[in-house]
Amino acid sequence: MPEREIDLKIRRFDPEKDESPSMQEYKVPYVEGMMVLDAVRYVQERIDPTLSIRWNCKAAKCGSCSAEINGQPKLMCKTRVDSIGDRISVSPMAAYPLIKDLVTDVSKNWEITRKIPMFKPRENMEVPWRTNAKDVERSKEFKKCIECGLCMDVCHVVREHYTPYFGPMHIVKAASWDMHPLDSLDRSKFLNKEGGLGYCNITKCCTDVCPEHIHITDNAIIQEKERAIDRQYDPIAMLIKGIRKKEKVVN
Repeated sequence: MPEREIDLKIRRFDPEKDESPSMQEYKVPYVEGMMVLDAVRYVQERIDPTLSIRWNCKAAKCGSCSAEINGQPKLMCKTRVDSIGDRISVSPMAAYPLIKDLVTDVSKNWEITRKIPMFKPRENMEVPWRTNAKDVERSKEFKKCIECGLCMDVCHVVREHYTPYFGPMHIVKAASWDMHPLDSLDRSKFLNKEGGLGYCNITKCCTDVCPEHIHITDNAIIQEKERAIDRQYDPIAMLIKGIRKKEKVVN
């Protein structure tokens, strides 16, 4: 018998066999430095090879092994068993449709990504492009996003309500281009109209779970919200628009 065992509960569901998901319990021998992903893989490799999981790099950079660990959205490969204890439950992300066991359907992420206007450089720039290093610091923060989907999973607007809100991960993607000094577009109006930006109520839960410690709410979402409001309710722009309407009527 091993000196120490982990009581690991995994949410199982096979659409071809099961009517509904259920938690199954496994005993896993503890190894010093063990991550939750190690424990789950032990079950797959030594106990039940039918267990479906998604993982890749084991270095917290691919974003593949996202799950809910003891009810909290986390990366399995970055969550040490010692930080939780010997009783661990692992469930799939609830914000996405379930495929099997811990694997969810995240294809909607790619559909949303394709909708967002990509980086478009300003016209007539000299080649090679040059910019001040300080000017790219804002957008560099967002480039750290590993697209793990944890921010999407914890977002109650995405998870519990039927809205057109793209979700925090996609606002970060848009902000990484919007705040680049060489980009020529303004995506805030698009995000507000097509991406449901106004549905975010700034709870900052997405920031709390980000494994890359990106300040999603303060530096991306709020900034895009302010830009959208400025564009829509800019008093000078509204005055000019009103004058042009009057001119058209007169003509």
